[in-house]
Amino acid sequence: MGEKQKTIAKPISVTGKGLHTGVNVKLIFNPAPENFGIQFKRIDLDDQPVIKATSDYVVATNRGTTIGINGHVVNTIEHVMAALIGKGVDNALIEIDNSETPILDGSSRYFTEANEVLTYTNAENKVELIAIPSDEFKISVLIDFETDVLSTQNASLDRIEDFQDEIANCRTFVFLHELEYLLSNNLIKGGDLSNAIVFVNREISQEELDRLAKLFNKPSVKVLSKGILNNVDLYFENEPARHKLLDVIGDLYLIGGQLKAHIIAKRPGHNANVEFA
Repeated sequence: MGEKQKTIAKPISVTGKGLHTGVNVKLIFNPAPENFGIQFKRIDLDDQPVIKATSDYVVATNRGTTIGINGHVVNTIEHVMAALIGKGVDNALIEIDNSETPILDGSSRYFTEANEVLTYTNAENKVELIAIPSDEFKISVLIDFETDVLSTQNASLDRIEDFQDEIANCRTFVFLHELEYLLSNNLIKGGDLSNAIVFVNREISQEELDRLAKLFNKPSVKVLSKGILNNVDLYFENEPARHKLLDVIGDLYLIGGQLKAHIIAKRPGHNANVEFA
């Protein structure tokens, strides 16, 4: 039994300038069926000719390999072809909006990375972040603090345009023991009980509650059935997971631009986010 043929999972694009033409060009790698091979489609032309990437269609080899049909060509295909075979891709339709593939850094690197899943893991903290190539930026987050009051939660954002309505107002959160530590070390001087969700994962006396109320200038505080202080009302049941999603988006913007990827983050934190960036 022979090996199964492979294609790519979903469309992905690469843009840059042609080496010889100097024009901006965009490649879109598309999945293709069995026995399709590698074919280029000139989507900038009216009849959108499709040229099969085989030696039968090579029309020039001066300073690069050019394929063509009926006077229509695609220049400098060798780096793209090397990347595809290097990634084990048997079948793909490559749409191109000009006559020459982008040169990029002069290698096949960016063509292979365009179809690559990037992963960051920290086994000790059970952290995993994955970036899957995607035409649209989207993000999925899972948190698990392994406590009765805050265990597993999920949050997702499929369109960055929904950030304001779905994510922007989701506040940071803290466990009561962390709050006490911060206070005892003369930190969070600008914090109060209006800008954080406080989770209580232990028995707490009325005396302690009264002390917190006095400390934060509140008439009283109490622990709700969900294991949080009554200082704020939740905007969403999964507001902590949504806030972690907010953090991931902010930290990943440190790459200096917008991503075209689906980010999957398991138990993310600022250190992991920045390492991943």
